[in-house]
Amino acid sequence: VVAWGWNVWGQTNVPDVLASPVKANGIAAGLMHSLALRSDGSVVAWGSDNSGQWQVPAEAARRIVAISSLGHHSLALKDNGSVIAWGGNDQGQTNVPDQAKSGVVAVAAGFGHSLALKSNGTIVGWGYDYFGESTPPAEAAGGVVSIDAGWHHSVALKADGSVVAWGYNAYGEATVPAAAKSGIVAIDTGSGHTLALKSNGSVVAWGGLNAYGQTTVPDDANKD
Repeated sequence: VVAWGWNVWGQTNVPDVLASPVKANGIAAGLMHSLALRSDGSVVAWGSDNSGQWQVPAEAARRIVAISSLGHHSLALKDNGSVIAWGGNDQGQTNVPDQAKSGVVAVAAGFGHSLALKSNGTIVGWGYDYFGESTPPAEAAGGVVSIDAGWHHSVALKADGSVVAWGYNAYGEATVPAAAKSGIVAIDTGSGHTLALKSNGSVVAWGGLNAYGQTTVPDDANKD
């Protein structure tokens, strides 16, 4: 693992233990902390610990297959389909509900909410829900294959290649454009914007009011 950027809380000071193999795609960045999933199934955290976010619980010391973080909390998915959560819990984002204690295949941590995707294609959400970000709409009640969580919005990719988004929408981040309603193969979220990768290799971006150009996809991102 190599880390760089803002380091006020040591979030880019990669610990020595990560000199050994890290699982492919096994990294996650929170607001002030960082996570890595090692190839032996253990989780390593570093950076700010103001909410206990790098105090990885014993249950996450082995058999972890996926991790996620955005705000002050972290999520880990075990190989038995159960979810472990730790760190900031001011909105109940680490209070894993019974529905997320088995049959889960993916997790996504928002700023103050958490999502879990179940093997039957349904989503379980908990934590902050003032904008409805942890309450999936009817369109996301089944057939979901991938999830992600932004600052206060959530996104789901369905098996038919369409995207569903909900929650905070002041910047249009939950208003899915026509171009993202078919042919999508991957999704990602920023704090107030959303990205989708199409099967033809092109990228669709929306939300954020584009104040920093975050939804102006450069030509190089739409070439083979």
